[in-house]
Formats: sequence, structure tokens, C-alpha cells
Amino acid sequence: IKNFEELEIWKLAREIVNLIYSDFRGCKDFTFRNQISGAGISIMNNISEGFCRRSDAEFGQFLNISKGSLGEVKSMYYIAEDQIYVCAETASERRAKCQNLLNAISSLMNYLRPSK
Repeated sequence: IKNFEELEIWKLAREIVNLIYSDFRGCKDFTFRNQISGAGISIMNNISEGFCRRSDAEFGQFLNISKGSLGEVKSMYYIAEDQIYVCAETASERRAKCQNLLNAISSLMNYLRPSK
């Protein structure tokens, strides 16, 4: 892989960001909308920034930040469900996508760790 755009995790992060924008385009709760979109953007950008550092250790640090942002997005979909910004089915589907990406990032992080 020569470019971050080839990473499956980056493609999945991009999908999540697009879903966030689609789900909350008309949301009048601007604080919520800005927070969840910012967290989604952070997932994508930290994957790409870490990849471009060209060091496995640094990449791992940026992937860890991405995981934190993913946790935030996943949590915010509970808020979105509770506040009826999205239906329960949509919220559940989005949380599942977040969990799948969390698992994929964790697998990549394990691969990048130096073996002892």
C-alpha cells in the first residue's frame, strides 16, 4: 500500500463520515452536529496523517486517536437515538459500523506492534 486511500480502514472511516453528514444534515442541534461531525472527521484524518508519517510507531499512535474518536461517534449515536435525531435501527446500524471499524483498527495496530 503506497497511499492512505488504499487502506480499507480509511475507506470505512470515509463511509462513516458520509453517513454522519447524511444523518444529521437537517439537525438543528448545532452543538451535537458539530461534535459528531468533528469526531468523524478526526477518525479519517488521523488514519491518513498516521499513515503519512511512515513510522509504524507513529502510525499506531494516530490509529489510537482514531479509535478514541470512533468511540465518541459510537456513543453519540446513543444520544442521537435518545433524542430521536435518528431512529433506533439507524443508530444501531451506525454503532455496528463503528464497532467493525474499531475491530479493524485494533487488528492493524496489533500487526504494527513490534514482536518480542
